[in-house]
Amino acid sequence: MAKISEETRLHFSEIILPYKDKINSILMKEKTMQNGMHPGDVDLEYKKLLLCDDMIYVASLYMAQNSLSLKIMEVKNNDALNDARKMLYKAIIYLEEVVTNLIDVSFVDLFPNYERIRNTVIEKRYVTIRKLGLAIKILKDSFGDNSKWKWSFVELEGRFATVAKNLLDMKEAGKDYFDPRGAHYETTVLYMRLIIKLLNNSATAYRDKYELSTRRIDDMRNAIKYLLALRKVYVVIGNSEQAEEVKKKAVVWKDKMDSDQKKGLSN
Repeated sequence: MAKISEETRLHFSEIILPYKDKINSILMKEKTMQNGMHPGDVDLEYKKLLLCDDMIYVASLYMAQNSLSLKIMEVKNNDALNDARKMLYKAIIYLEEVVTNLIDVSFVDLFPNYERIRNTVIEKRYVTIRKLGLAIKILKDSFGDNSKWKWSFVELEGRFATVAKNLLDMKEAGKDYFDPRGAHYETTVLYMRLIIKLLNNSATAYRDKYELSTRRIDDMRNAIKYLLALRKVYVVIGNSEQAEEVKKKAVVWKDKMDSDQKKGLSN
């Protein structure tokens, strides 16, 4: 790698200064909002949804710094990428605080959570999830296939899949999905398709992580949980055939996990 001149470094520092200023401004706003947030506040969950959007934006600013580093200095800015990764985790945590981090949970149990964000329409929720998903994809691509964070992205993407599912009121979505003339039909169908894809990908990713890396039993358990969550979604949209196929797969995976435990092949 060619040595980077001081002039080039100075130029880069000047170019990214507005990005840093914007990041600092948003993070200060976050602290101010946090100081004014108290358990029981009627707008607590709405504020957390706003903070989630802010953290996605901050992550994009960090990733923009990396892009400028590649363009100006022809070197990846790992510090900026790591900061972006932390911001995306924060975005997910804010959503987890609103709709829980439970993977395989009864939709009925989530009803109280939906009541607190009732005025946030499905279109707004879908946009937030799309933005978060895109940011995670860009970050993952920026790190590259051989990154030391390769397997940690399984957790990040899994937690993303979980909040994406939990943010959707399945009772309402189950109605809107079958009403082509309804106001939320198109968004609901697209959102359901995305959730199915995310849950399926996370199940496979955790299975791969177990088989190819960790051999940790909790990774295999998570893989099975994502399958069971996927089955529930298929039931909501009336796809009994796929629901049964996923159920059978979950049984096979559990048998494999139990067998590995008996053989001492897992941790």
